[in-house]
Amino acid sequence: MFIVLLKFSANKSQAPQFMDGHKAWLKRGFDDGVFLLAGSLEPGQGGGILAHHTSLADLQRRVNDDPFVAKDVVKAEIIELDPGKADARLQFLLG
Repeated sequence: MFIVLLKFSANKSQAPQFMDGHKAWLKRGFDDGVFLLAGSLEPGQGGGILAHHTSLADLQRRVNDDPFVAKDVVKAEIIELDPGKADARLQFLLG
């Protein structure tokens, strides 16, 4: 499992220009079953994604395809997490 942090860079002002492409990229991640959760890093620092059922190399390629990453609107950081315990509602994440 992975946590992807997409933190705004100095080019944050260009975000509206690439927002449609970023939203389409997010949709592909959910449609492909790789993204479980996406949301904003508050206050206005960027975004975060919870991803699974992928390898680090494949996720890195996917993240590099995000227009926000490609156009340096955000800097991406991928954190690999090996979940060992979960609330009963999230047991599916331990598989």
